[in-house]
Amino acid sequence: MDTWSPDSWKSKPILQQPEYQDSAAVQQVENELSQLPPLVFAGEVRSLHKQLADVAAGDAFLLQGGDCAESFAEFSATNIRDTFQVMLQMAVVMTFAGSCPVVKVARIAGQYAKPRSAGTETVNGIELPSYRGDIINDIAFDASARQPDPYRLIKAYNQSTSTLNLMRAFAQGGFADLHKVHQWNQGFIKKSPQGEKYQHLADQIDDTLAFMEACGIRSSNVPQLKETSVYTSHEALLLNYEQALTRQDSLTSRWYDCSAHMLWIGDRTRQLDGAHIEFLRGVENPIGVKVGPSMKPDELIQLIDTLNPTNMPGRLTLISRMGADSITEMLPPLARRVKEEGRNVVWSSDPMHGNTIKASSGYKTRSVDSILKEMKGFFEVHRAEGTYAGGVHFEMTGQNVTECVGGAYQITEEGLGDRYHTHCDPRLNGDQALELAFLIADTLKQARKP
Repeated sequence: MDTWSPDSWKSKPILQQPEYQDSAAVQQVENELSQLPPLVFAGEVRSLHKQLADVAAGDAFLLQGGDCAESFAEFSATNIRDTFQVMLQMAVVMTFAGSCPVVKVARIAGQYAKPRSAGTETVNGIELPSYRGDIINDIAFDASARQPDPYRLIKAYNQSTSTLNLMRAFAQGGFADLHKVHQWNQGFIKKSPQGEKYQHLADQIDDTLAFMEACGIRSSNVPQLKETSVYTSHEALLLNYEQALTRQDSLTSRWYDCSAHMLWIGDRTRQLDGAHIEFLRGVENPIGVKVGPSMKPDELIQLIDTLNPTNMPGRLTLISRMGADSITEMLPPLARRVKEEGRNVVWSSDPMHGNTIKASSGYKTRSVDSILKEMKGFFEVHRAEGTYAGGVHFEMTGQNVTECVGGAYQITEEGLGDRYHTHCDPRLNGDQALELAFLIADTLKQARKP
């Protein structure tokens, strides 16, 4: 670590970066960002780190979810509220089913950049730079819109600030009251075509809340019943943005990336000698790494030791994304090796990215059945290997979109165009996300360490 500094990543090869035309404007924006207040604080990051250590020990469960890519156009208090609400609803179901605390980490307030499989795309014979997220360029297919604009970094920062302010108000202002959240879940059950499946669990939660009330434990006298903590996360893709928001903590003198509580490294940017690994190994935030089908056991151990050389619990989350048909074959050698080497990690399942298909209607989509199949495979592997399946990672929204097929409401490929709003990958809508929380309830209980 004595060779690390916030800008040491600049000496390493880097992928997935925009090509700005005006270097002076980029420098001006970076200087401005470096003078702006941090989005999150070191104490909050340490609190999340402690909770993720509980997950690593098998004493808690991680729920991470939110937009594939936030967009400037869909930025609104209503959309933020609806996504926040669904995460709370899922957390209540998972907390009760797993009989353990659920650590809530949203993909929000910074998830504006996306890696792309190609630097350009061609439509009707016209080749333009790929859309890389609203923090870089615009989704409209014309030359000026696709030109990377450094001033979008400032807009992303400002909207992230507003998002965080609203989330903190929701978390502490009574919106997160346990009784209210459970009432929302009851409403979902009543309208769901498969509601009878979930009624038993809801009745158990009802009985528990009634017992607590009888014992004098209610929202009016126990703050924990009406307040909660929701942390933020995003893929640390634009390292000039991340560096500009990195601050040295006055209490510990350690470096924190104050753009979010948790950052992760994608499957395309996890090169051991690359800039992204170099930057994130030096900040104190909890770090995630996407673990895809190409990951080998030796490489995974090297990544773990580079990002978490002291083997600190809660520091590193491994987010597997294998695909529903590959998870039970590809994950066991990795889980087994990490266990054999005695590495402290959180294992989480991203059942979204490995199950993306193109529908006959032309839309990119994902099947709820495939998502559920990969999640179940994830739990089965960890149960067989004697390791802890510690979390799930969803691309989801509180909006009533039609982007993933299946689920209780049976969204069809033909119906995808009804409300297909994503700027990037297809997301679960609120009902589909909550349905999955109910469907894995029994699995969560079995996954708990004795």
